[in-house]
Amino acid sequence: MSFLLYKLLLVGVMFTITLVVAMYATYGERKIAAFLQDRLGPNRAGIFGIFQPLADGMKFFMKEEIIPNTSNKFLFILGPGIAMITALMAGVLIPWGGTLEIGGEVYSLQIADLNIGILYVFAVVSIGVYGIMIGGWASNNKFSLLGAIRASAQMISYELAMGIAIIALIIMTGTLSLGDITRLQGGGVGSHWNFWNVVYQPVGFLLFIICAFAECNRAPFDLAECETELVGGYHTEYSSMKLGFYMFAEYINMFVSSAVISTLYFGGYNFPFMNDLGLDHNTITILGTVFMFGKVFFFIFFFIWVRWTLPRFRYDQLMNLGWKTLLPLSIVNLLVTAVILILTGK
Repeated sequence: MSFLLYKLLLVGVMFTITLVVAMYATYGERKIAAFLQDRLGPNRAGIFGIFQPLADGMKFFMKEEIIPNTSNKFLFILGPGIAMITALMAGVLIPWGGTLEIGGEVYSLQIADLNIGILYVFAVVSIGVYGIMIGGWASNNKFSLLGAIRASAQMISYELAMGIAIIALIIMTGTLSLGDITRLQGGGVGSHWNFWNVVYQPVGFLLFIICAFAECNRAPFDLAECETELVGGYHTEYSSMKLGFYMFAEYINMFVSSAVISTLYFGGYNFPFMNDLGLDHNTITILGTVFMFGKVFFFIFFFIWVRWTLPRFRYDQLMNLGWKTLLPLSIVNLLVTAVILILTGK
């Protein structure tokens, strides 16, 4: 199989998996919320409501599409497109597994492994906020505009702490490549545990996951779409599949964020005793991919659980947490990491 054909196949498979996971994350969210609130949740479309995401998608496609007369129509259409495209772009650098040996050739389960992988992820995530800002401004609605302003201020505030937390991880690992960071967390033969980066950077992990909630506009940081104050925030004027794109992009971002957290801090496709099982290379790779998706699904559950457990912050509390707590803590974590590396000579 040619290199280009294999990469196209891998892109198609990951694109499909991303959409399916995001689609059924909506189902999982509704079922988990129902369980926590002692309700049944979706239970009409198929057994246990398993076809509810398909019914929701069909509803979005079938609904009437309304574009306000006073809106900037081009930007109004462009906004959800940017949000969706940037959400999908961030997943191409995630190493979903090791390598497969088929017919004497080696195939990597990573679409692309850039030597500046973390910078690429941050760049794409930063572009994603433009989809929200453009959509909120182009709607010509005061609630949408306020939601867009909140979203942009929130993302700028929390990207600083997230970036500094990642710098501490980078100086510890010595690489920006997500593939290299994952491989460095794998234990050698005879090692009874893979020392994942969360062991060395617990504060950095805590900072990163809090900022990931804010970057994804997930509760308790969902001030950009706060229904009790802003009706629906930046997507108030949207309907049909444009609204579906915004909602879908949120769940794709949650999936990608969970994958990035798993890769940076929890070993990615590495798992305990993987080098001591005595299995062939391909079997270990497949098991690693299963463990990778298991970690991702755990963090998706964590995102959902937090949403239905913690109350929403006030906006001043949101800003105070970002600037007065997380940013100083990330700087201290960076300095401590640097001092420890200098003292240990690493």
